[in-house]
Amino acid sequence: MSLRFSVLASGSTGNAFYIESGEEKILVDAGLSGKRMEQLLSQVNIDPHELSRILVTHEHSDHIKGLGIMARRYNLPIYANEKTWKAMENQIGKISLDQKFHFNMEETKTFGNLDIESFAVSHDAADPMFYTFHHEGKKVALVTDLGYVSERIKKTVENADAYIFESNHDVSMLRMGRYPWNVKRRILGDSGHVSNEDCALALTDILTDRTQRIYLAHLSLDNNMKDLARMSVSNILQERGFELGSRIELHDTDPAEATPMFHV
Repeated sequence: MSLRFSVLASGSTGNAFYIESGEEKILVDAGLSGKRMEQLLSQVNIDPHELSRILVTHEHSDHIKGLGIMARRYNLPIYANEKTWKAMENQIGKISLDQKFHFNMEETKTFGNLDIESFAVSHDAADPMFYTFHHEGKKVALVTDLGYVSERIKKTVENADAYIFESNHDVSMLRMGRYPWNVKRRILGDSGHVSNEDCALALTDILTDRTQRIYLAHLSLDNNMKDLARMSVSNILQERGFELGSRIELHDTDPAEATPMFHV
């Protein structure tokens, strides 16, 4: 079976990502209530009883709100690095020792026929990391919640078949918006979130002829809009010579609706 995935939810109100390779059915983050997680999985016809495991990127509530509930309800192993475990243990409730596993930073783990590589990002969490997924020559990269895209990250995620890439805010909207300055400074800083423009500029360095789809993720409800993010990213990519539509498709994500399952 080919690699396939759905962005179940993406945004400041909650994040969750599903990917499978036939043998493995993996949830990355569970940032909504247990009930909402079940509903989102049902939107793409996934029975949560069939899940293999849950991977965690970092301990912010919009990534772990339903983590403990899902793990206990479906007896799922949870994988996170040591600092993330320490930071989130008091937030997710009691987890059985046989469900706790470590996935270290800059490590590759193999689950069945799926290889998963973790990589560090710059974000204001204990030890945040994201993942690339490899199966039978196919590669999917999940890259959100980072203040900037380092050269090391670009090298790790380049040449993927599909990207779920942060396009959090429009800089002008954020600067003129209602957020207090300390919050604006956090978002704009090196441990905050990637803007539409910086998303596009990073993509121009990592896209290849192999890339089929880009999903713009983690859009701010207050400081961005789907149409604006898509227009900003597409304009820069097209200016740099990338053909959108015919070769590379640009897709939205949503905080409350799962994207259709995509077969890579």
